[in-house]
Amino acid sequence: MGSFSIWHWLIFLVILGPVLIGLMLMGLQKKVMLRHPQSGLTKSGYVGWSWTYFLFGWFVPIIRGEIGIGLLHFVLTAVTFGIFQWIMSLVYNKQFMTRLLMSGWQLDKNHPNYPLAVQKLGISE
Repeated sequence: MGSFSIWHWLIFLVILGPVLIGLMLMGLQKKVMLRHPQSGLTKSGYVGWSWTYFLFGWFVPIIRGEIGIGLLHFVLTAVTFGIFQWIMSLVYNKQFMTRLLMSGWQLDKNHPNYPLAVQKLGISE
């Protein structure tokens, strides 16, 4: 009862491994604001490792209004028995932000996380 077996350690590593790798490679998820120049609307975006995608998977793109991408992620998560969800938690925020920027949204230069977003997204000013 008091000792961990090899199976306990494997389960521990399988669950926490992606979290540790994501945090080491990408850093914590940080919020950044975007503004649409024509409409003046604002929207939240995120940079860094997506803990929300790690926990909630394909629901995240659906909640953020990307229904088609969410359904595709559901299929890929099912086919890979959840491995796709671990991988996407590393790259989803960057892909989401890239899609927003490509569709005309702009980073809010007054937001405190603007420099971090520019660095994480690889934007040259």
